[in-house]
Amino acid sequence: MRIRPMMLAPPLIFAAIAAIFWVGMARENPDELPSALTGQPAPAVEVIPLGQAPVFGDDDLRSGEARLVNFWASWCVPCRAEHPNLEKLAADGVTIYGVNYKDKPNDALGFLEELGNPFAAIGADADGKMGINWGVYGVPETYLIDGEGRIVLRHAGPITQRVIDNKLRPAMETLE
Repeated sequence: MRIRPMMLAPPLIFAAIAAIFWVGMARENPDELPSALTGQPAPAVEVIPLGQAPVFGDDDLRSGEARLVNFWASWCVPCRAEHPNLEKLAADGVTIYGVNYKDKPNDALGFLEELGNPFAAIGADADGKMGINWGVYGVPETYLIDGEGRIVLRHAGPITQRVIDNKLRPAMETLE
């Protein structure tokens, strides 16, 4: 029996698709979205005041201590779910800066009044420009910034106790 080139096409295509699938699944966490900014200086902080809360800026991210920057919105259900964990982190002495993302100011302030304010300082990103510059896919997203203002870690999705224990705390300990 003579093998024709056309007979090899289906097994070769299958092998190529299987290889692509295997490479995709071989990542440490296939659900995690990569960030090109990890290890890079944090992009500019471009926020406007939200109510009477203190506002943060670029210099606050380069203060010599690790910080979290959390993008959130009042309309975001996972933001509501993660909020108690942010409050626990703040109570434990972790400085968290909040970026209210594409939200109505009154709704954002109502959210904080209802659930509490874990943020040392906060600002609004009404048009989403800062979020675009930071590579935000959606809210909530949290960035760990080292004392020199570099992004150490990015977490897309709500901050859960598992994320705190397995991701945030270990990364923060490497910065001490």
